[in-house]
Amino acid sequence: MSDTIFNLIGQPEPEWQGVAYINGDQKHISSKDFEGKWHVLYWYPLDFTFVCPTEIVGFQKLLGDFRDDGVELIGASTDSFFSHNAWFADREIFPEAITHPVLADTNHSVSRAFGVLKEDAGIAFRATVIVDDKGIIRSVSINDTEVGRSPAEVLPRCRRSRAAGSAAPTGPRVTTSWVSGS
Repeated sequence: MSDTIFNLIGQPEPEWQGVAYINGDQKHISSKDFEGKWHVLYWYPLDFTFVCPTEIVGFQKLLGDFRDDGVELIGASTDSFFSHNAWFADREIFPEAITHPVLADTNHSVSRAFGVLKEDAGIAFRATVIVDDKGIIRSVSINDTEVGRSPAEVLPRCRRSRAAGSAAPTGPRVTTSWVSGS
């Protein structure tokens, strides 16, 4: 892992582009599609594994809550669109359709740009990046490949970041006791 990830806070989001699985379709998406919008990029290591689907299902279940808050979700792994398509079609693992974009970062350019590529394995760490509507990175979290994250913990982090305002660090401060609506 590079030191890049820790230097991203308060910096402009790197420009990125790639092929994504979107509700069963193969589409080209880029950072430009999310300009002017709060968004979360989350990486997981591999398709067809045990921990990863629990996170993807968790993010999908919260998709409406994220969107109600004006936040878009983008998943990513270094697997191909075809791998995503085959895996997401398995209704035993994914009882509900995965409708948010999931990047197929097969050339590793997006993972590398955000400093979340585990170079020796050619896969991404479990990482979460929150980007504000000005394109500035407000939060970065990274776990080892074996340690899952709770999507339910990402939503309040988005809400806290939004409450702090995109003028941070000169904007409002958000304490640990802050709750949505306060």
